Amino acid sequence: MNCTLLKTLLASTALLTGLAHALPAPNSEQLAALKTMEGKKVRICIFDPIGANGPAVGYAKDYMLEAKKWGVNADIKAYTDERVAAEDLKAGQCDAAAITTLRAKQFNKFVGSLDAVGGIPDKAHMDMVLKTLSSPRMAPLMRNGHYEVVGNIPLGAAFVMVNDRAINSIEKAAGKKVAVMEWDKSQAKMVQRMGAQPVASDVINFVGKFNNGQVDIIAAPALAFKPLEIYRGLGEKGAIYRFPLVMLSAALIIRHDRFPPDVGQKLREFVYTQIDKAFAFVEKEEKGIPEKYWLDIPAHEKVKYVEMMRQARIQMTAEGDYDPRMMSLLKRVRCAKNPGAAECSLKDE
Repeated sequence: MNCTLLKTLLASTALLTGLAHALPAPNSEQLAALKTMEGKKVRICIFDPIGANGPAVGYAKDYMLEAKKWGVNADIKAYTDERVAAEDLKAGQCDAAAITTLRAKQFNKFVGSLDAVGGIPDKAHMDMVLKTLSSPRMAPLMRNGHYEVVGNIPLGAAFVMVNDRAINSIEKAAGKKVAVMEWDKSQAKMVQRMGAQPVASDVINFVGKFNNGQVDIIAAPALAFKPLEIYRGLGEKGAIYRFPLVMLSAALIIRHDRFPPDVGQKLREFVYTQIDKAFAFVEKEEKGIPEKYWLDIPAHEKVKYVEMMRQARIQMTAEGDYDPRMMSLLKRVRCAKNPGAAECSLKDE
């Protein structure tokens, strides 16, 4: 099957989703600033492996109808390769791009650390984090150099998927081959901490490697299960851990000097109004996975996983893979939700 993971991640969850709320009308000062955009167009680069007629591009066009109220007149350019979209954003060929938050780390390390392993345990935590990131007080952290993150959309939990349900513990993963994104060093480090063997991959081939038996383990969201035919890799013996490894998200990034003043904050506030639709879609896809594939993890194993991920975050933050400000924010959210957790009395993250 020639689908890719991001066909599901960006298109199916409607990163640029149907519009339930209009952007606020500009005030008098903002209207004056918007006059500087008259007669200008910006290029929005959208990853959609189907191309110009794909659903993500369609959603983007709808989204830009709203942005036009803020003076943004846009041409939409479709990309079938996320890496190229990111490179064109850096080269100035794109004024904005829709990519995964993991890939967005190169543009904004703070926001790019949002998908830290074990940093966000579930939907409730993700909602609180995204609400915080949409707040005006967080606006300075949304910018880095020429770039500004103007929205994040949840894509659901990435679950560990194995081709043999006998691999039901950290110890039993030792020596196994695990697909990792070759451009995200933190994934390889995490796998090495488990004593497993990282296999460099990308979003266009990691599931194929699992389905073809080249790797034993992958981490993928429920959104990818049907379109990427992950059941082929699971076969009769495989399983999906019913335990979130990481909560995935997607990001919309702009070159802020090419947009009207203050548009970034308004877009962040707007994008946050759309996340319930993404959550609902993710929940539907998770429930759609046949029960026979799910593997419940014993409570004592979950405790080991949580601690392993905490230690991994600490190490990878110290090594520069994660932004310490994001790690601090994620911990505050976890402790707001579960103040009795052991980590809340510690000062190491």
